[in-house]
Amino acid sequence: MLSPFRRRALLVILALLALSGILAVVVFNLVGSRFASLSADYIRRWFNSTAERPALTNARVACPGAPFILPSAGLVGLLWDDPTRPYNLLNPHSGIDIFGAGQPGEDAVYAAYDGYLTRLPDWVSTVIIRHDDPLQPGRTIWTYYTHMASLDGESFISPDFPPDTREQFVAQGTLLGYQGEYSPNQRVGLHLHFSMVLGDPDGGFLNEARIANTLDPSPYFRMSMNSDASPARPLRCWGF
Repeated sequence: MLSPFRRRALLVILALLALSGILAVVVFNLVGSRFASLSADYIRRWFNSTAERPALTNARVACPGAPFILPSAGLVGLLWDDPTRPYNLLNPHSGIDIFGAGQPGEDAVYAAYDGYLTRLPDWVSTVIIRHDDPLQPGRTIWTYYTHMASLDGESFISPDFPPDTREQFVAQGTLLGYQGEYSPNQRVGLHLHFSMVLGDPDGGFLNEARIANTLDPSPYFRMSMNSDASPARPLRCWGF
């Protein structure tokens, strides 16, 4: 049995450890917000001033030498590995968010590259496409597209891809659907979330919400889409 002195000492140590954990979370969030201020500012400007939108918009074009085309037009707001809230340094953004200028169901979303599309039976707003990696032939990668539905769950995915679609070939530039605001866990503004996901050993795809399971899309688009680069918006093709 511990003596009263040792019990008090143990309680003090536990309290200090708990306080250290709380402070660490606060610091990570504060530091994350500071590094993310550039993205946050562009997103605020996009939603607060429609007059600024044309100057912030990336058109849906391919950069010279890039295998991928942008899947949708708009502001490339959140970047890959971006700690802007609701993300942080411990849980950064795993893809890019493209914010459209229209109403839900108006801003078109297209396949970034040739591949084979799957839509799981319970996916309201999401499709995923399997590709042979153009930058590392022989490796399987996936591109993931989500938020293509209204707030109340009306899907904006093309009727060509009903639920339980499996391995349907789509060419680069195929219409997949339209941007929406659907998210079962939190309210989001109109946008497309796009990420590049690694395959698993069984031929499927890994959880795209984890940054370690995704790829920096920058070399595939030949644009700086990594938060560490702090690129100005609109994004520019490399070399221009």
